[in-house]
Amino acid sequence: MCSDHEDRRRDAPHLNRRQALATGVGAAAAGLAATQRAAAQTDPYADPAEPALPPSTMELDLTRAALVVTDPQIDFLSPDGVTWGVVGASVERNGTVGNIERLFKAAKSAGLTVAISPHYYYPTDHGWKFEGALEKLMHKIGMFDREGPLTMDGFEGSGADWMPQYEPYIHDGKTIICSPHKVYGPETNDMVLQLRKQGVDQVILAGMSANLCTESHMRELLEQGFEVAVVKDATAAAMLPEGDGYLAALTNFRYMANAVWSTDEAVAHLAG
Repeated sequence: MCSDHEDRRRDAPHLNRRQALATGVGAAAAGLAATQRAAAQTDPYADPAEPALPPSTMELDLTRAALVVTDPQIDFLSPDGVTWGVVGASVERNGTVGNIERLFKAAKSAGLTVAISPHYYYPTDHGWKFEGALEKLMHKIGMFDREGPLTMDGFEGSGADWMPQYEPYIHDGKTIICSPHKVYGPETNDMVLQLRKQGVDQVILAGMSANLCTESHMRELLEQGFEVAVVKDATAAAMLPEGDGYLAALTNFRYMANAVWSTDEAVAHLAG
């Protein structure tokens, strides 16, 4: 007569070696996914453990690509800039300043077209009859201010000037310095024309600020038929009571860009 314990053993499903291995692998995978989810909860910027969107299929062709950098300027990227109090933590967390420089260096080494889309405000811009919230703030704090469109007086070392470490790349006689965009996107400058004239239809996009000018450039370039890879740690954004600008932008980069790369990945692509 069998005991209850023996009955349970006899009735229990028998796992062969392969099934046991598969069960172990499945458990390990589930454990890894749980770890990644926990990391994502700890780090709100971490890549999703189980992405729902299809992976990127973008293949960089150096003969028809460009590096575009938005607003690589002191007011956004330096502790001396007028926005450092709200963007500084994000800039330092991402290593944005150094990562942009790495992109400049790699792009120049690869012979890539490089274009800068700067942000300037002239005295007449302060006479606008209506403004959005950020426009009001930027004008109030004198962000990107210049004396006028036809003079460089007071430009050097001002908040509108480039970060000093970028100057050798920007002033090499080859970098395209576009006319200024006035709000966020390139609709108000000659960026698209300049890229078209260089035969460019792929863009590696970096710069400031993630949820404002960088995202607006991404959106317009996509609408204009460019293939766009955003470099997620070569940008940053303000963190305010109204929200984390970098997290908002990162979500939209994942939803819309043809690729979202780290600086390491972008440099590897540029190296061929």
